[in-house]
Amino acid sequence: MSKGILDFEVGEQVEKFLLIKTTNKGIASNGKPFLTLIFQDQSGEIEAKLWDVSDGDETKYSPESIVKVLGDIQNYRGRLQLKLRQIRPANASDAVKVSDFLETAPLEKDEMSAKITQFIFEMRNPNIQRITRHLLKKHQDAFYDYPAATKNHHEFVSGLAYHVVSMLDLAKSISDLYPSLDKDLLYAGVILHDLGKVYELSGSVAASYTVEGNLLGHISIMVNEIGKAAEELGIVGEEVTVLQHIVLSHHGKAEWGSPKPPLIKEAEILHYIDNLDAKMNMLDRALTRVKPGEYTERVFALDNRSFYKPSFHK
Repeated sequence: MSKGILDFEVGEQVEKFLLIKTTNKGIASNGKPFLTLIFQDQSGEIEAKLWDVSDGDETKYSPESIVKVLGDIQNYRGRLQLKLRQIRPANASDAVKVSDFLETAPLEKDEMSAKITQFIFEMRNPNIQRITRHLLKKHQDAFYDYPAATKNHHEFVSGLAYHVVSMLDLAKSISDLYPSLDKDLLYAGVILHDLGKVYELSGSVAASYTVEGNLLGHISIMVNEIGKAAEELGIVGEEVTVLQHIVLSHHGKAEWGSPKPPLIKEAEILHYIDNLDAKMNMLDRALTRVKPGEYTERVFALDNRSFYKPSFHK
């Protein structure tokens, strides 16, 4: 298996195919246009600059296209960067496809589906169970394909489902420690809290925000979806409002995107579980990229901190 882009050391030369994740145009100090490209393969992503670009280059090197690059790995302000020497679009004879470059969840889709199905099966409240099952079935194809975000955490294929599975395991452990928690509400909240991202994001490859995502956001979208599901299923009851509240409040505070703070015990716990799993994913991904005794790159979503990997860690 060939080396991933993040397996190269500073100073090493790279010659390989990569997928373009994002392209941003800028103007250099000399007045000439340049492109900031984010490349990715299954190991992760790296930034590169393409200088003195022509009018056609932005189209030629657009997101979701595969390119062959030759360049050197360098350290730029504490981050790995690829200094390009050569770049060309891949052609049919190169025999490469987009799926070759996508980072995917460490669990298979079938395994995640079986696990989530089991959690729904264990729900005792028929209203909560029916709404959860109905919405998951409605969106299951996208749910098992989409990332959980465009950046920061679980931003890989099937990241959304993997985030939910990890959170369900956390929810189960916490419920065992605190039996007063309503498992049905907590499990349903975990499964539904980010399901609106199937509308908010554009897809599983080089995900960006849709118009609905930008104007409404996954929280508002899902509150509406729960209401619609209850109507379609003929369900009337406080469970509908409580489920909507759990989704509405899972970001915790207004400044973090929650229209309401958690006002139900299970909503408070869901917020902590969501936050914990997202942060662990960010930390693990950052720390796997450094050797013991080194610091990670600054992690923007974790207050821009660099984390140290103790020298006795393997």
